This record gives sequence, structure tokens and C-alpha cells, in this order.
Amino acid sequence: MTTALSILDLAPIAPGETVAQSFENSVALARAGEANGYERVWYAEHHNMATIASSATSVLIGHVAGKTSTIRLGAGGIMLPNHAPLTIAEQFGTLASLYPGRIDLGLGRAPGSDQVTMHAMRRDAMSAESFPQDVLELQAYLGDESRVAGVSATPGRGTHVPLYILGSSMFGAQLAAAYGLPYAFASHFAPDTLHQAVEFYRREFTPSEQLSAPHVIAGVNVVAADSHDDAQAQFDDMRRTRVRGMISRTPSSPEYTDEQIDIFLTTQNGRQIANMMKYAAVGTPDEVASYLAWFAEDAQADELIVAHQSPLIADRLRSVELTASSFRGASV
Repeated sequence: MTTALSILDLAPIAPGETVAQSFENSVALARAGEANGYERVWYAEHHNMATIASSATSVLIGHVAGKTSTIRLGAGGIMLPNHAPLTIAEQFGTLASLYPGRIDLGLGRAPGSDQVTMHAMRRDAMSAESFPQDVLELQAYLGDESRVAGVSATPGRGTHVPLYILGSSMFGAQLAAAYGLPYAFASHFAPDTLHQAVEFYRREFTPSEQLSAPHVIAGVNVVAADSHDDAQAQFDDMRRTRVRGMISRTPSSPEYTDEQIDIFLTTQNGRQIANMMKYAAVGTPDEVASYLAWFAEDAQADELIVAHQSPLIADRLRSVELTASSFRGASV
């Protein structure tokens, strides 16, 4: 089968860049995806992270949609327990009305933040427990008949924005299978349960009005460059930056050198962090295409959503182009 290729844009704010520059980069990345035949671009809801600018996810989707023409855009995902289902239905109903046929809505149940930030968002600690019911309520708002008497989403009603369940554990696989929804696994940062979750989802999938057969999207990191050494250097730089961010969370934290980070990565804790990026296609276009073909088959994925991890936007745009040209037409 032919595997679709999509983009996960984390809207990174590079050192020395502004938030506005990050948004310009997201527009450029989406335009490059559109020009190179990618299926969709998704943005993730994160909060209180100094290097990620996609916290107001629906606003960013609307901004990028207005500056592109055909590529699908969506949330990968909205952390639904942070919001009232009606509010999300109205936001994505608005987007779908402005950009018909181009909007996706991926849903997760994590806070997208730490515990202190979760409290600042007024999120109830138990709100994740109602996630399955909230998904059904949201789906109905976007459909033809609300589950809440006397309440209708305007905009939203009748737009039938397609829903996707996101996850990194068995919970999402179980819910997506039971509801007959596409399932996107976050293997780009949480690889350990990938095979078990996908196998369960495919085995237990129940057809629905939205989807007649299982559809699996698997996340994978990519750095494609004209030379293997360049790609590897970009990946190593990105990994050091990510590790720095995870171990230096306060202004008073020490500034670690590259050499110190590399030593840390050889420790048990460092290896655990490195394992988060286990699935990564790094190298020349041919090397990346070969890895992605293997990964799609190994993950039983109908679609790969690629996180292009080059630190600089020029290198990310080059990675988008090289990956598409080498992977296009690949069959697994």
C-alpha cells in the first residue's frame, strides 16, 4: 500500500527568535508541505513551554489556513479536558466554515503542561476521566444532532469535522477502536507501547459513520539533509537542546555545555530521554526514505506524521523537500 506523509509542526521558538518569527516559520513549513504533496499539517496544544508557540492551537491553524490553499490543517491535538466540548466545537466549526474540507481535529486527554500550569488553566484534576463522554459530546455538536438538549454549536453544527484520537498508551487505542475513529500514536516521543496499541486498535476496531476501516497514523522524527554527516549533526544539536530544556527548567539552572550533555546521555536517565526519540530517520534522502518505509511497515501505519527536527527553519524546509521527493511513491 502507499503510505501518506504528513507533518507535525511543533512551532518551535529557536534561541534568539520571537514568537512572530515562529509563526512565519510555520507558514513557510505548511507552504512547503503543500508544494511537496504532504497530506496535512498538525499543531499540538502545549502550555507554559518557552520554546513552543502552538498553545492557542485553533488560532494558529486559522492563521496558516489563510496563507495556504489546499493542504489539510488541524490539531494534533487539542487536549480536550482543558476545554468545554462546546467551545472546541465552535472554534473548529468556525475553521471548517472558513476553510471547508481542510480542517482536522485530533483529540488528546493529557494536560499538555505541568501540574502547576494545569491548575492555572483552571483544569479539574479529574477532568480526564470524562474524556470519552466529552469526545461524544463534541462529535455530536459537529454533527446534526446535539447530545445536550437545547444547545447547538454555531458555527459547528453540520460541519462534521473529522475527529482523530491521539495517544501514547493503550487508553487511546481502546477508545479509537470502540468509537470507530482514526488513531494517531505519538511514537515520535513515546515509542514504547506503539506495537501493542496499534495491534489492539486494528483488532478491535468497530466501523463508524466517519470511518469504515482502521486508519493508523504514527509519529516519527526526521532530519533529511544532502549529506549524512550534516543530518546527524542537526539531529544531535536538536537532541542536546531538548535534553537541556528537560533538565534546566528554572532560570537558576546551570548552563550545560554540549560535552556535558553528551556525557549525561550516556547515563541511565540520559538514555531514557534519548529513547523518547527512538524512532528517527536521519540522513540522506535515500536513507530517510528507506527508514520511513521500514517504519511504516513495522508500525502497521497507513500514514506517517513527520516531525522535521532540524533546529533552523532553512534546514527544516530542506528536510521537508528531500523527504517528500525520496519517499513519494514508496510502497510498503
